[in-house]
Order: sequence, then C-alpha cells, then structure tokens
Amino acid sequence: MEGITIRTLFKKKREGKKITMVSTYDYLSARLCDQVGIDCILVGDSLGMVFQGLDSTLPVTLEEMIYHTKAVRRGAKESFVIVDMPFMSYQVSLEEAIRNCGRVMKETGANAVKIEGGEEVAELVYRLVNIGIPVVGHIGFTPQSVHALGGYRVVGKVEEEAQRVKRDFKALEEAGAFMVVLESMPKDLAKEITESSKAITIGIGAGPYCDGQVLVFYDLVGLVEEIKPKFVKRYV
Repeated sequence: MEGITIRTLFKKKREGKKITMVSTYDYLSARLCDQVGIDCILVGDSLGMVFQGLDSTLPVTLEEMIYHTKAVRRGAKESFVIVDMPFMSYQVSLEEAIRNCGRVMKETGANAVKIEGGEEVAELVYRLVNIGIPVVGHIGFTPQSVHALGGYRVVGKVEEEAQRVKRDFKALEEAGAFMVVLESMPKDLAKEITESSKAITIGIGAGPYCDGQVLVFYDLVGLVEEIKPKFVKRYV
C-alpha cells in the first residue's frame, strides 16, 4: 500500500473529508497512529514541553528534532510525517535555514518541514518549495514567539490582528506552502481563511471548520494530568 502523500491530502480536502493529524515523538506511539490510519504525524517541537518537561519550545535543538523524527519515521510506515524546524534553526539567514531544512529531510526521511511565521518567512518558504522541500506553515499563535506575543493566548480577536493573520496566510500560500496550521484563533476567522484557501488548513484550538485538526498524542490518551486543553477529547 502506498503511503499518504500530498496528493492524498488534497484529495481529502476536495472531497470535504477531514484530515487527521497527531503530534508525537517516539516509535511506539507513531506506530499506533500509523496502524489506526492517522493521515499525518507531526513531530512537533512541543516535545520540549510534553516529552522533556520544559516551560516552552524554545530550548529544543535541531539535533533533538532529528533524533525524534528518525524514531517516528521508523514507526510510521504509511502516515505523512512532518517535522518542526526548531527555534533559531531558520531565523538567522536564508542560507543557514535552507541547509538545516535540507539536513532534516535527508537524515530523517520526513515528508515535509513546518516553519512558524507569516510574511516574514515567505521568501524562505518560496526558496524551499522551489528546491523540492514541501513546507507546512504555522500562523496565529506561534509558540516560538511566546514572549513577543505576551504569553499563550488567542490571536485574531481584534480586527488588526485578524487582518495580519489573513495577510500571513496569503503570503504563505502564494509562496507555495501546501498546508498551514492555524493555532489559537477565533473559529470564524479560521473558517473564512479555510473557505477561501487553496492550501490545506489544519486547526489547533481554531474551531471545527479547518480541513483537519492536530492534537498531541499524550493529550488524547490523558497521560499528562496537569495539561487539559479544552479542545481535546480524551479517549483513555
């Protein structure tokens, strides 16, 4: 059986079928997700908080992301694997960012990289796509900018922020991102973006109208008692 591809995901979008995505960081949980037919597995830098017990995603290194993605790829035979580019692995220069993204793709076997940001990373997205690296964008609340955003919060409640989110999405879409994560934003804003987009939208705390949803494996199975996102239904 052929694994999930970008074509598979766009077919689901066209047919109005929801895309499933789970964020996980190890071989066993990746294998479970793969076996039950999860479309996409995101190896998120959220591993810093969920797996390492850190206060934010900022300390996570490129080497750690590569290590965990290799483990996930071994467990995920069919699922489409996406890897987060961690903080400061793509912000210094275009040349360094392209080199780091290329290294991740070569060493891990991932299907795509994910980059946080909007208009400010559009040139990088364009360059990556044009050398053959599929890119997933991430806008709204972006955890790597937690300090600049003043903490964890919903983004886009006021009109100025909502317009910026829409500009960011358009910039990523035009640069060639095939998928964009919409995090912590009003559901009506996410709906408006999704209905007018060619790119796939994946929501996290952004309402039910995106093309798919992403949730953390450990939240879904209730392994972390002190973390209970209100948008997560626990199954264990």
